[in-house]
Amino acid sequence: MKDRYNRTINYMRISITDRCNLRCTYCMPQDISLTSMDNILTYEEILRICTAAVELGITRFKVTGGEPLVRKGCVTLIREMKRIPGIEQVTLTTNGVLLGQYLEELISAGLDGVNISLDTLDAARYERITGKNELPAVMENIGRAIDSGIRVKLNVVLQNGVNEDEWEHIALLARTNYLDVRFIEMMPIGYGKNCRGVSGRELLEKMKNRWPDLETVTDIHGNGPAVYYHVPGWKGSVGLINAIHGKFCASCNRIRLTSRGKLKPCLCYGDTIDLMPILRRGQEEAANGSGPDGNVETKDMVRRAIAEAIAEKPAQHCFEQKDHITEESQMVSIGG
Repeated sequence: MKDRYNRTINYMRISITDRCNLRCTYCMPQDISLTSMDNILTYEEILRICTAAVELGITRFKVTGGEPLVRKGCVTLIREMKRIPGIEQVTLTTNGVLLGQYLEELISAGLDGVNISLDTLDAARYERITGKNELPAVMENIGRAIDSGIRVKLNVVLQNGVNEDEWEHIALLARTNYLDVRFIEMMPIGYGKNCRGVSGRELLEKMKNRWPDLETVTDIHGNGPAVYYHVPGWKGSVGLINAIHGKFCASCNRIRLTSRGKLKPCLCYGDTIDLMPILRRGQEEAANGSGPDGNVETKDMVRRAIAEAIAEKPAQHCFEQKDHITEESQMVSIGG
């Protein structure tokens, strides 16, 4: 489906929980309140949304959180999503702590790729950023994922005064491993507004100075806006996602679904369309026999709501003007 700016929207990011087993300072500090299970989408409801979305041409899905693997049954959800006719791809974003525990099941379920967050290679610094001493487990699970043959991407957020000096060491992981290392500019959402992120343009200049034979990669590596680069002889690539200093809104192809059932046309703005009342009302009417075929009617209403969200996608975000950002939620409750 195309939006009013003629962009093809074929990708949905689905947050299945706002819970996480880490407490990254720019995402989910200790004092954040969590949503009760009664107020988040059930897996059945998520599958209904996916089925309706496919009919509108959305065929690629990313399962996110919080940390999606802390929610029981995540693997089953992915397996059922892959069974929906028309879905072309299902991938997962994770912090990697529990990935080793579920890796074989995820691959068996048909998972097409995994994005793993990794902001530092230093154990003490990792604990300061995330609040937990889990770097050894994460590095082991990254290795296991690479060895399994599944597509692996590392998501790195650099901050001035925190980890900006590690960019080269982290990038070098792509020299000897078949993976993509992606440096993502800090999103000014929630606690991220108070963090000093590193400009992707600045980082690219450093990369060019360090590796003069750096070349732009022209083949597509996924559904997102990353621009990829490759150093001859390396097994993997390095990507830059420059939300602020390389605005890519003209080619945006996504909408987001929060764990509370709210569709977000754009990460920057607080505007949402709530699918929860539609789904819950349909279930209630079907259960008590007070309405027509709940499944058919509910799917039609969900489909129309998704189409409305796509139609309402703004032309561009305003991350470069923080006082114009209307999204007030923390990143962990949005799903990124």
